[in-house]
Amino acid sequence: MDNFARCLAFTLGAEGGFTDNPADPGNWTGGHAGVGALRGTNFGISAAAYPQLDIANLTEAMAAEIYRRDYWAPLQGDALPLPVALVAFDAAVNAGLRRSVLWLQLAAGVPADGVFGAGTLAAIKTGNALALAREALTRRIDFYARLPGWTSFGLGWSRRVIALAGEISV
Repeated sequence: MDNFARCLAFTLGAEGGFTDNPADPGNWTGGHAGVGALRGTNFGISAAAYPQLDIANLTEAMAAEIYRRDYWAPLQGDALPLPVALVAFDAAVNAGLRRSVLWLQLAAGVPADGVFGAGTLAAIKTGNALALAREALTRRIDFYARLPGWTSFGLGWSRRVIALAGEISV
């Protein structure tokens, strides 16, 4: 299994199928609970990120195409060691591409601007991949714990990060 397929399998397993929880801001086309239309999330593809997409009828193959184009390619996933690719890809899907890159940059000790460039890639390639991935996960859970939605979604976010920590250690 190639790295994209492995990362996609983990993230699809964590995201699951269609949901339209009105308390989840990602399920709304306006990106905030109660703003816009409640179209939901399917395979992790949200109405907030893709307001014009027919979320309910999205197929797994369509989601994989979106993920490869909009998340994997900008993260230069094919150039990343697997532990870092898993952590970065899942974070990008769950929290946004820019935030995922910021966590990687902070973990790698490079200027954190949210743009994945040559300096970020070089720092990741010369660093300890497992240590960088773990530090990025630590940054992620710290961020989530400060969000207003922590009370409602924190347990699920924590389970996901812990599962991912186990996945990268295999």
